[in-house]
Amino acid sequence: MKFNKKLVHGRLIKRYKRFLADVKLEDGQEITAHCTNSGSMKTCLEEGAEVYLSPVDDPKRKTQFTWEMIMINGKWIGINTNHPNLLAYEAIRSGQVPALRGYDEVKREVKFQDSRFDVMAKNDKETCFIEVKNVTMKDGDFALFPDAKTERGRKHLQTLIRVKEEGLRAVMFYVVQRMDVAKAGPAVDIDPAYADALKKAIDSGVEVIAMQAEVSPDGIDLVKEIPFQWPH
Repeated sequence: MKFNKKLVHGRLIKRYKRFLADVKLEDGQEITAHCTNSGSMKTCLEEGAEVYLSPVDDPKRKTQFTWEMIMINGKWIGINTNHPNLLAYEAIRSGQVPALRGYDEVKREVKFQDSRFDVMAKNDKETCFIEVKNVTMKDGDFALFPDAKTERGRKHLQTLIRVKEEGLRAVMFYVVQRMDVAKAGPAVDIDPAYADALKKAIDSGVEVIAMQAEVSPDGIDLVKEIPFQWPH
């Protein structure tokens, strides 16, 4: 995924009210950017850290920038939660995900019963529904999800279980937008209920895939699959 506009460099002043971040640009101007990430952003917030923003040409929008990434310990971390769905869709469509190859039809935002899934992949043998989550929290060599309690995340897992009950394929796909980890897993201490729901989903036949994304001011690329396991 390439950014279609040149990003704007600055330094983080502070993030507040979840969806806002004040940033000092290189010319000294202080602006407010939109933050798409509704989580705590634990382990990827550091005042004074380098950030990149994408400019928005929409006179109706209050903020004219969207916060894309932050530099932590010399590595870029992607914090825009809108990108993982597109990254997963593009990777599945182009055959980059070994476990999800062989589908003729790949679509985004497809309804199932009373829910909507991020991606649906289909061939003449099976239909697969895929839910995508953005992962940015680091604990040792683990990337953990979620970084705050998520009732919505639990509901998605319950819907994936219903997909399996209908005889279809169901996949939970975690996109890890940082390269300084080696594996992914559930943040049991932060949301034990989510971890329990994930375990039930896996026991029901829901598959889990975690892929790592390399983030840079030019774009974001899914580069490799990493193991998904429970942290000890």
